[in-house]
Amino acid sequence: MKHFLQAVIALFMAVLMGTLLPVQVFAETPDYISEVKIGIGRWNSSDDKKSDEALKSLEGYTILKDDSGNPIDLNQDAEGGIGSKGEKVVYLGYKTTKNSAEAITDLALMNMKGGYSIKDYETLMENQMKAQIVPLVDSFLAVINEYRENYEAGVQRAVYINGVLNKFIDDDTGKGLGDLLLNKTVYELAKPKFDALSEKDKEEKSLYDINLQVRDKLPEDEKNDHADILTIIAQSNGRATLMMENLLTRAADTNDTTWLERFAKLDYDKLIDSTKLAPTDAEKKLAKLYDDSANLILDMWNDFQAQLLKYDEYQEFVKSYNDKKLKETEEKANALEEIAEATTEEEATQALTDYAEALSEHNELLRALKAILIHDSLEETEYGDGTLLDFFMQSYEDISDDITVLYPLVAALSKGQKAGLEFVSLEELVMIALSEEGAYSDTALDDLKETSIYSGVDRSIYEKDAVALTSDAIRADFAQQVEEENNLLSDWTIAMWAITGVMAVGAITSASLMIGFKAYSNWFARTEQHIMKTAGSQGVLNTKLDALYQGRSKWVTVYDRLGQSTGQKQMFYDELFSIRANYMKWLTVGFTVAMTIIAGVSLYLTYQDLQEHYNVAFTAIPRYMVDEKDLTGYNKKGDKIILKNQSAYYKAVECNRTESDEFYKVLGTCADMNGDVGQQWLALYAVKNEAMEPIIASSLKAVAGNEQIPAGYETGIHMFGTDAAFNLNSIYDWNSDAPSVFVYFKTDTEAVSPASTAGSNFTAGNLALSGAAGLILGAALSAIVMGLKKKKSEKAAA
Repeated sequence: MKHFLQAVIALFMAVLMGTLLPVQVFAETPDYISEVKIGIGRWNSSDDKKSDEALKSLEGYTILKDDSGNPIDLNQDAEGGIGSKGEKVVYLGYKTTKNSAEAITDLALMNMKGGYSIKDYETLMENQMKAQIVPLVDSFLAVINEYRENYEAGVQRAVYINGVLNKFIDDDTGKGLGDLLLNKTVYELAKPKFDALSEKDKEEKSLYDINLQVRDKLPEDEKNDHADILTIIAQSNGRATLMMENLLTRAADTNDTTWLERFAKLDYDKLIDSTKLAPTDAEKKLAKLYDDSANLILDMWNDFQAQLLKYDEYQEFVKSYNDKKLKETEEKANALEEIAEATTEEEATQALTDYAEALSEHNELLRALKAILIHDSLEETEYGDGTLLDFFMQSYEDISDDITVLYPLVAALSKGQKAGLEFVSLEELVMIALSEEGAYSDTALDDLKETSIYSGVDRSIYEKDAVALTSDAIRADFAQQVEEENNLLSDWTIAMWAITGVMAVGAITSASLMIGFKAYSNWFARTEQHIMKTAGSQGVLNTKLDALYQGRSKWVTVYDRLGQSTGQKQMFYDELFSIRANYMKWLTVGFTVAMTIIAGVSLYLTYQDLQEHYNVAFTAIPRYMVDEKDLTGYNKKGDKIILKNQSAYYKAVECNRTESDEFYKVLGTCADMNGDVGQQWLALYAVKNEAMEPIIASSLKAVAGNEQIPAGYETGIHMFGTDAAFNLNSIYDWNSDAPSVFVYFKTDTEAVSPASTAGSNFTAGNLALSGAAGLILGAALSAIVMGLKKKKSEKAAA
């Protein structure tokens, strides 16, 4: 039996670290898109050379083509408008994979003013750190402290766990977590400094801020001795972090007895008596102390009980095993290395099949061995009027109706074990208690390869200004602003041109009146002279002149006030027309000068507007875009709650822009689908998310000049916030008459993506830091470190 157990240990350790590493998966699946790149033509080239240069940059990629089989320009005919910079060709290239875990699952667009915020993302990170990471570390320090105490006391369980944890390397210090966590973490050094701050100072500085300051000020010879536990838990490979927490929980409990031994001597009445309070007060105190932990155990109840109910089935399964069969299973587990070395799809497929079979058999054997050992041990331990097995076979409903039944169990756990309840299953918790110290050995660690705790994590998402957040709310805030900024001329320019127009109308009107007055005055003078020359007598002259003067009824009133003499009439009308003409002359000059000045200002403002419109001041394209959405969920009580989810980190697609190009210093190598000459950049983002379906490479379809969705398609390259395919030649190009260009795609609804190990805890949306027991492959080290504590010799003989 000892040899049998050692073989199981070796097999488990062979696959333990494999759960952290990406495994190439080949199967009967379509080709998926694994990588996308954009090729952009250069400014100072002819059309042919532009195309050649853009296509050359995509060597090794499949070029997206039109229905005629020609590479399709996604920015075609986009130039237009006075002062526009023309256009560049934009081609899309892609690579493929059959591994759905490596497949791109979505392609989305963000324009420069489309509604995203770097500041909001940094605020989100800070809030997540305060709300989830810091509280988690606060509670988990109890586990770490018990691990340290046990290690320093030479407890073999802690020594063994130290060896396993040392296989996880912290890149920032270059040390294994096992040794690193034996020293105080940076967080523990920072907390007293934070606690010493006044309440006012605490409003300005968070505990995380103090942590960063302490980390930066550590002496150089000490920097690598203290783990930055906040960074490790927030940024490291999510699965590696969960393993770390699981392992540390196993190393907890500094008591001389196990929690099962302590539990067997406790019941609810004894807990009530131990408080030395009145029954009602005692019940309140116990509820406050144990209710939360009891509910965590209740959540594991059905899964644990289901294993116990398979006791007979597992007995038969274990009897069918022998050393030969175990060795065959162990050999198949080496398929991990064969997969990595496979040179053909057939070899990789066979290696993966062998590995999967070995993994399945191995896990089934572990489950069987654990269930048998747990069942027998619980059945042999008295508890109350029955056994511990009777206790654990109570129905979930009965326990749920009276959760106080679990209070003694919680009370028997060490402080560290209670803090680690979210990282171990109830089955593991029982196995920890059944472990013999002598069963822990480091012999199984020799072949275990070291791996970075950040393995598979792109830590650039934590760089300042690297990630932006977008959401329905943020996009809505930007919508009105974008609409106003898309106008060619500003409101001030339009107003100044309107005033210029008014001045022009005034100048024209006054000039016309001046000309009219002069013409009328000349006619009046000629008519007056004619009357004076042709009148036969003074009476006739006066009569005709009166008729001339009084014939203009508009002047009659003024005329009557000046008297009746003909001489006065003549003088009045001569001066009247002369004054009016001169007045209009100066008014015309005034309007003309004002119009010229205002027109000059209007021209200057127009020039400024055109400069701003056509010479776009590009801002940097965020390397990552996170689309935050509200997800509806339910808490344990069944109440509907809204959860914030920011799990999909879209990464900007790269292009062939080089340091010699105009906008390299601002845009870097992030692709602009407008070819760097549009009204604003239009960045393409890709994401690989296990919760989404992979894009089928053969389904990529480009359609130009036709806005009708092709049959069988529902989506394509789209803007964030909508699934509808977006016209790449739309409002962000200069030419509003450019043909529409859409790129459509389909996803594989039948694909099954293996669980990703690349994401960090922070990128897992709402921080998948709890309920982890079922997520880790063989997370229970269980049989690898467990001896058969009771009746071992009898069972070995059997």
